[in-house]
Amino acid sequence: MHVHHLLQLDDLDLGLVWGDESLLGQEISGVTATDLEDPTRLLQPGEIVLSGLVWRTPDDGPARTERFVSALRAGGAAALLVGEETHGAVPEELVDACRAHRIALLSVPSRTTFRAITEAVGLRQWGDLSRRPSHLYALPENVRTELGRLSERGASAAELLDRAFAHLGSPPCYLLTSSGRTVARTASAPPLPARRAAESLRGAHGTTLRVDADGTSFDAWHLHVPGAVEAPPRALHEIAEVVARYRRHHDRRESARLRAGQELVELIGAFGPEANDVEGVLRSCGLPDEGPYVVVVAAPEATDERPEHPEPGRFDSPERPERPERSDCSEHRDRPGCRDALAEALSHVRTAGFAVGERADGAAIAVVGIRAEGEPHAGAALPTAALPTGAVFPTGEELQAELREAWPLVQACRPDTALYAGVSGPVATAAGLAAAVTQARYARAAAAPRGARVPAFGDLANLEALLAGVPGEVKEVFSHRVLRALMPVERPSNAVLLETLEAFLAHDGSWARTAKVLRLHVNTVHYRIGRVEVLTGRDLSRLDHRLDLRAALLCR
Repeated sequence: MHVHHLLQLDDLDLGLVWGDESLLGQEISGVTATDLEDPTRLLQPGEIVLSGLVWRTPDDGPARTERFVSALRAGGAAALLVGEETHGAVPEELVDACRAHRIALLSVPSRTTFRAITEAVGLRQWGDLSRRPSHLYALPENVRTELGRLSERGASAAELLDRAFAHLGSPPCYLLTSSGRTVARTASAPPLPARRAAESLRGAHGTTLRVDADGTSFDAWHLHVPGAVEAPPRALHEIAEVVARYRRHHDRRESARLRAGQELVELIGAFGPEANDVEGVLRSCGLPDEGPYVVVVAAPEATDERPEHPEPGRFDSPERPERPERSDCSEHRDRPGCRDALAEALSHVRTAGFAVGERADGAAIAVVGIRAEGEPHAGAALPTAALPTGAVFPTGEELQAELREAWPLVQACRPDTALYAGVSGPVATAAGLAAAVTQARYARAAAAPRGARVPAFGDLANLEALLAGVPGEVKEVFSHRVLRALMPVERPSNAVLLETLEAFLAHDGSWARTAKVLRLHVNTVHYRIGRVEVLTGRDLSRLDHRLDLRAALLCR
């Protein structure tokens, strides 16, 4: 398939912005969808690049655009396809840069998804591959035949890898996600910790091929051979094509569970007859209909996830738009992909059964099955679609520990967006899930101000942690109301009163220690605290009044 063939597909309705005959005649080797400003490490020569340019802002000069297009040129991109949904018309400086670096530039209307383009290229390439004369294959015919047979009978990815590499001497090979999770490995490949795997994907050692399927920034698959392998490059590409077909079949099988996860998230907190459906949907998600469970909420830093209570028991509006079967970066180019990030992070937890859905604002909610402390066999009898036979759910503490370890790896897949998650306390039944959502949302809201990426509700063990989840506007009003008379803007000399108050409360109301740390006479401390009491109307000999002032200071 060549670049100009894309312009002939009426369903895609692509537009040619710039490109001469020689550029449009280039053969397409694959597709990469990315919104990285420097996608060099993801590209293979001859690929077309799909981008929504989310890294670009209207105030940017041409330098960032120049770096982006230069990276495409260095990576051997055949063409750049730019979505019009984010910025409208294709920016002029991008046209100039593509002309300077001789990169064909096509526009993608907002009604055309990147997935549709990927599928169109894949179908055309698969047709070309099926018609290819046998002498042009790099894989032997018997290997191709067996791989096809294994795929048809639903073999695992590990079986496919073992058979595909057997005729090459069975070198160690891994199938890894972008965050370093091992999907499968050959029998000769030792276990690879996720952190080392992620570093290997970004390193210069070994051979890595991205599997051309519907992966996102977080869970895209990569074929990684860490050592030298004596095989023609085309053979590795053909193996990657087999794995890509396996991935597409896998995603289609998973689509029902993804829909069930979305339905579950929408049912939590519902009233009336719908509330009775929760247990049935839990089973559809591969979760037991009895707890314990925890809820995990993930959202970007900019999303206000603080709990709201429009009516008792609810956590969101009942009106929701229809959603696709799978949240995909190609269809939500303007979102950080919280559902995909959360699903990938939870997939790092080896025995976690979970269901994940997405709210209208892009935040993700997951229900995770756990086992109670002291119950080693809980969760062993689960549907095989959810977990391997005999799998045991993690405890709440094990889940939190593994999730915190995986989160930086998932975050590294989209370093431009700070993602935070919050974990609820355990709930015993499905009826407690609405309360668990509220807990997890509050824990997530408290995450960003404290710098913790995955806090649990149980971590909110002091006043400072509790106040971190309070909306900033509320904290500002409270602080101003309590401390207004001490604000330096009212009277510059009041700055010393605030300083003295902070020191006094920090040293448990000790006059001597406050005087020592501030290098003052004790009488001076008595005088200043007296002034604070007069101006604020608080009596610092009372515990509740001390708490008022301490909270107001923390809310500043």
